[in-house]
Amino acid sequence: MDNRGKDPIQEGSSRSVAPSGDHLPQPTQLSRYESQKRRDWNTFGQYLSNQRPPVAISQCNSTHVLEFLRYLDQFGKTKVHFNGCVYFGQPEPPGPCTCPLKQAWGSLDALIGRLRAAYEENGGLPETNPFASSSIRVYLREVRDSQAKARGIPYKKKKKRPNRSLMKPNSTSSSSIPLHQS
Repeated sequence: MDNRGKDPIQEGSSRSVAPSGDHLPQPTQLSRYESQKRRDWNTFGQYLSNQRPPVAISQCNSTHVLEFLRYLDQFGKTKVHFNGCVYFGQPEPPGPCTCPLKQAWGSLDALIGRLRAAYEENGGLPETNPFASSSIRVYLREVRDSQAKARGIPYKKKKKRPNRSLMKPNSTSSSSIPLHQS
């Protein structure tokens, strides 16, 4: 059967149509980021409700956030060597040791970014956002630096690329003479 030029909705497409002819609402698919942000927000809320006494999100402060980050370390997968460990400062240690597994700095940094956004999306004011606190930034910086030292790999901030538009030749001429001559 030739279906060219026919409406696929009328010709048995996979879309559902209600008997009245209206389209059924399709559940919106969240992006991976939005799904993770929702999951993180719910996990943090659960963590607060499990505290003794329970803490309401509206009463949450940076101390609760720092305790949550430390709590998450028990589920980490990144080996962080202590100062006294024979493998301290070695990027790829040759053998096992008893140093703890912790959350990687990059994971914590991304988590805080998602929770910071979720807090404001759920009615929190930017001025009172506990995830945007300076103590959180200091903690993340300390984690980053200590993990870099423990692995012997210094953290290097990514450099911004130079502006390439300065290197383009003049559009009125076809020469390839650089804009700056030395």
